[in-house]
Amino acid sequence: NLEALLAAERAGAFRGSVTHVVSNRPDAGALDIARAFGVSTEVVDHKAYATREAFDAAIVAAIDRSEPDLVVLAGFMRVLGRDAVEHYAGRLGNIHPSLLPAYPGLHPHRRAIADGAAMHGCTVHFVTPEVDVGPIIAQSALPVRNDDDEASLAARVLELEHRLLPAAVGWFCAGRLVVDGTRVRILDDRADAAPTPGTVS
Repeated sequence: NLEALLAAERAGAFRGSVTHVVSNRPDAGALDIARAFGVSTEVVDHKAYATREAFDAAIVAAIDRSEPDLVVLAGFMRVLGRDAVEHYAGRLGNIHPSLLPAYPGLHPHRRAIADGAAMHGCTVHFVTPEVDVGPIIAQSALPVRNDDDEASLAARVLELEHRLLPAAVGWFCAGRLVVDGTRVRILDDRADAAPTPGTVS
């Protein structure tokens, strides 16, 4: 997802720039991808912290150094605590590989197949302290095939993710997303919603 987002930025698909990539894993492939695109990187290894609160404080400090307008959790597999999430309220986005509210949490593709789901897909949403229940920005869906297994379904959904995430980031950077309670409205792309450049971490 990071590579798709960086490629979309480079292609001019949205008016914003990815300024910093932070990972909790020193061996994360995202770090190499970011460096290849000339984006600064930083590691905040969760294993170095005795408590989640200490880790959260460290990762918030790392993110805040780049002063981002938007923070995107792409492949970040740890749950941030309430204080960290609320620090970025309204500007912390996540992409999840299911059509939320269906299949929050782990192994969504496996669970969709086990349930005989006819449709599956991905969701971009704003993050709240409760996992995978924040206001939904956008979703993309596809039919589950009779011959799909967990790996094939995951690969097809990932293609949707690579299109949906840059689109959602673009709407945010253009000032087109309005959170109304638990709903997100996407404003028309018109003069009174003029794009302004944004930064993403």
